[in-house]
Amino acid sequence: MSTKENAAVSQLLALLEARYALRVLWALRDGHAQTFRLLQDSVGSITPNTLNTRIKELREAGLVSHGGDGYSLTVSGQDLLKRLSDLQAFAGKWQLGQVKKAAAPAAPTPAAPSSSSPSAPPSSSSPGAPPPAPPAAPSPPSSVPPLDTGN
Repeated sequence: MSTKENAAVSQLLALLEARYALRVLWALRDGHAQTFRLLQDSVGSITPNTLNTRIKELREAGLVSHGGDGYSLTVSGQDLLKRLSDLQAFAGKWQLGQVKKAAAPAAPTPAAPSSSSPSAPPSSSSPGAPPPAPPAAPSPPSSVPPLDTGN
């Protein structure tokens, strides 16, 4: 990527990184103009001052316009959101993965340290309690064959 292209990407990312900027654009993605109040409700938990600032910045950037019906995306804003349209599909897959991670059963914690995890940190116990017993060493394999009882 050329220096000029990098500068353009950096400039666009700086605009979109501003708090609620992407949410404002996303709220307008359906193509219907929204009044200030409706846009504020669509974005959610945005103060009027912040929304005014974002609208001003997005209008100056040529992504949002204001008409008689309210705020809407410009052709350039629509083009940007088309390019970000895969975000919704990715977000759905990503969220499903997060839910699966959260639902995965955690490994059961043994009551006493096992020999398979000698590096496990000691469990905290109440003051004055004796320290936990060290893990038992595995017994060496017996070289004596089992006895045949002849039964």
